[in-house]
Amino acid sequence: MAEVNGPRVAFVTGAGSGIGRATAQALVARGYATALLDRDADAGGDAEAQLRRGGECTFIRCDVTDDDAVRAAVQRTIGTYGRLDVAFNAAGIDGEAGKATADCSMDNWNRVMAIDLTGLWSCMRHEIPQMLRTGGGSIVNCASVAGLVGAPCVPAYVAAKHGVVGLTRAAALEYARAGIRVNAVCPGMIDTPMSRQGLTPDITAKLLAESPLGRLGQPAEVASAVLWLCDPGSSYVTGQAIAVDGAWTAR
Repeated sequence: MAEVNGPRVAFVTGAGSGIGRATAQALVARGYATALLDRDADAGGDAEAQLRRGGECTFIRCDVTDDDAVRAAVQRTIGTYGRLDVAFNAAGIDGEAGKATADCSMDNWNRVMAIDLTGLWSCMRHEIPQMLRTGGGSIVNCASVAGLVGAPCVPAYVAAKHGVVGLTRAAALEYARAGIRVNAVCPGMIDTPMSRQGLTPDITAKLLAESPLGRLGQPAEVASAVLWLCDPGSSYVTGQAIAVDGAWTAR
């Protein structure tokens, strides 16, 4: 990567809550000027107000299923900060749960794919040219342990997250010589608003009983892994899908 004059610049989708917000907070605290993207204007505005206390950031309302909006958000980031050094593509949804493959609705399939996979690819296809322009960068995609192993009754989510891992590996091979590293984090059971909404107390208790660590992970623990993948200390790491799951997939 070319030498950076001024603060390094980060681009985070899904920055309004959960893992995206925790990672944006970690990047701002590390000194990155950070674009905070979210489709929820209230959540994004609240994130900006909180994170500005610790450093430079700006909220950009964006739905990642709108490719023109993604393009405009990247351009606005460049217009505001002049460059793009790292990106964390975290926007995503679980979709319908409790439906086996043959019972998954077409609407659910299309919605999950549009946000979790196609939307993430849209972000990458606009981030990469900006990183090429300045000599490289680091992209981290938010997959899931459901991108590494199977999980019943969330077929669209599992398929999308496996797609994220595959896309990550393909892009890592394509851009390695150009100085762009591409990795994925694969969170396990993380205590976020989305997981609290999607899991009943009975299901949560069952999952905790099966967890090697016996607890939920925290968004900040995923953020720490993302921060390492963005920093120069991980310069020989690319094309990896790193589980942050309390040994869930080690069983």
